[in-house]
Amino acid sequence: MAQPDEPPKIEFPCDYPVKVLGRAASDFETLVLEVFALHAPGFDQRSVTVRASSKGTFSAMTVTITATGPDQLSALHRDLMAIGCVQMVL
Repeated sequence: MAQPDEPPKIEFPCDYPVKVLGRAASDFETLVLEVFALHAPGFDQRSVTVRASSKGTFSAMTVTITATGPDQLSALHRDLMAIGCVQMVL
């Protein structure tokens, strides 16, 4: 039985939505999608949603991938955070 402070176990492979928040920039969407293409080739680009903040200062993208394991998710997070305009990855 899992301890209360342990995150739930994820069974791979699975559909896994990733939300990327960052400062709105002309190349934000392109840069983020390039990282997803590197780590999750073949992800369904039709599933991508993009929302701008009310003042247009920030953008939020949600991309659903088929996650293959924790190493993939860790590398994806690392490379997304390396993009200058990305503030947070959930």
